[in-house]
Amino acid sequence: MSPRIRLSLWAALLTLLAAQVQAVPAAAADSPAAPPAAPASAAQLIESLGLHVAPAPVRERKDWHPPRVILVGSFLQDLHGLLPRLAAAAPAVRFVAIDKATPRDIAAADATIGVCSAEVLKAAEHLAWIQWPAAGVDRCVQQPLLRERAPLLTNLQRTMGASIAEHVIALMLALSRHFDEFYLQQQQGHWEAYESAPELEDVAGKTVLIAGLGGIGTEVARRAHALGLRVVATRASGREGPDFVSYVGLPDELPKLAKEADFVVNCLPLTPETTGIFNKEFFATMKHSAYFISVGRGRSTVTADLTAALTKGTIAGAGLDVVDPEPLPADSSLWHAPHLIITPHVSANTAVAEQTRDAVLIENLRRYVAGEPMLSVVDITRGY
Repeated sequence: MSPRIRLSLWAALLTLLAAQVQAVPAAAADSPAAPPAAPASAAQLIESLGLHVAPAPVRERKDWHPPRVILVGSFLQDLHGLLPRLAAAAPAVRFVAIDKATPRDIAAADATIGVCSAEVLKAAEHLAWIQWPAAGVDRCVQQPLLRERAPLLTNLQRTMGASIAEHVIALMLALSRHFDEFYLQQQQGHWEAYESAPELEDVAGKTVLIAGLGGIGTEVARRAHALGLRVVATRASGREGPDFVSYVGLPDELPKLAKEADFVVNCLPLTPETTGIFNKEFFATMKHSAYFISVGRGRSTVTADLTAALTKGTIAGAGLDVVDPEPLPADSSLWHAPHLIITPHVSANTAVAEQTRDAVLIENLRRYVAGEPMLSVVDITRGY
């Protein structure tokens, strides 16, 4: 992300958050207030992130009506004052924490934020909207009742892309500079002889393959290109891509492109087509000197096959922020595979990502209450 875009995004966020904070007292007033109008900075935020706006207002859906009860996921309740800001965006709505909800609350729910369980889908007969608080919606779309009832499902794609992309670049540099080996020597309190130290690698001039050129993948590509890497990618929606990507292929070109890549970055959503796609056969197509980085979904990688590829030296190393299963059991052999860096699904745990996520979440809530076009509508059939 260029400095100009980053500054523009921060300005939009600060303006949008300030407007929401100033509106909090109105939510506590005795008489219900009308939903606040969209801050002017919302349009700037949408443009900066490249968010997709639905072509039709949500009020045209036959199941839409102004929500009265919204269930909120337990992990969202105490996030830096999020609930008061939700209340400010929808002062006529009663927000109920899912772990405190009664059967009557669940039955009356019109929408949920961060809740998509089989139990809620079955009991909440009037449920018309689910706002998922992340980009990956695989846990939600796998619910049979979701496909049967087809409520509106929105996610927070692109809100965390910049932060996750920086994590990817950090893993690429750490592996190519062999920081994992040097850190082990540090823990042991001595350096190996200079002559036996691993040869460090420059990333400039190398090729990175990004599997899944969506919001996260595009941000990875932007940064990789800035570091002098040649960027190629795959995407399911077509061959179009930004000018800093040299080639965009379709999903079936993934093995062919992997043969020439020095880094393979998994940014794929989890669908039936991507489940287990990074397996023994795939790792066999990679160069022995290549690295595998994964920030997509854990189940897109066959853990046993990746462990074997690292142990046998089929690939040079791997950096993972997602694993399968998650959390990784203590007795998993993956922990002990060589040339591997694992982080515990924390690549989006930054202040920038949290503020961006919350701003878009609150703007989508405001839009739903007002019946306006929604942001980041998920195609339940495709799963993203």
